[in-house]
Amino acid sequence: MAGTPKAVTEMPYDDENAQRLPAHQQVYFELRERVLFGEFAPGQPVTIQGLVKDLGAGMTPVREAIRRLTAEGALEFQGNRRISVPTPDAASIDELIYARTALEPELAARAAINASDADINDLEAIDLELDRAIAKGDVPAYLKKNYAFHAKLYAMAQSPILTEIADGLWLRFGPSLRVVCGRLGTQNLPDQHKEALTALRARDAIRTASAIRDDVVQGMEQVRRALEKSSSLTD
Repeated sequence: MAGTPKAVTEMPYDDENAQRLPAHQQVYFELRERVLFGEFAPGQPVTIQGLVKDLGAGMTPVREAIRRLTAEGALEFQGNRRISVPTPDAASIDELIYARTALEPELAARAAINASDADINDLEAIDLELDRAIAKGDVPAYLKKNYAFHAKLYAMAQSPILTEIADGLWLRFGPSLRVVCGRLGTQNLPDQHKEALTALRARDAIRTASAIRDDVVQGMEQVRRALEKSSSLTD
């Protein structure tokens, strides 16, 4: 559909498309993906030199990627050329829940109004892949497919400003979902995707929004509990 904004999952992470980008863009998307899907645990320090070696990139594009991700709140400097993914505290979790429940149900409602049958079929296919990841206990695939579901849904809303803001919020809590999976396993992670899909088929904006709101709150409360448990173990 013309004018539909690209979700981040549609951006060039695959090798063929990535090679068409400038080096600093390639490094940014690679590092962003690693942060988003929890390859760096919250609070885990990483050296800039280590990232240069790990990414096989020059110092300048790595620094530029770090600068962008720091500005987006996905990374923070710890000094001595070390960076880390911020560990959300209780106040941060409360803010994220407020922001996500304000934005994402609205995007879901707009998606219900604007979605084509092909859009919904694509979304359903992503959810089936997510189900397979859950059944296999494949945490990396679970994280990527869960994100892909939401990114596709919000792209369907055709609201690029709201979508960009919502996607930025995912960078702030995405790494903590890996902690949740470590605590609970994939099969103990309920979601409201099936309810959302049923509502989308009916073009019921209110019901779609409600399903996504419940999905957001469930997920964020699990993040809260997982981080509280991690904190109590280290005290």
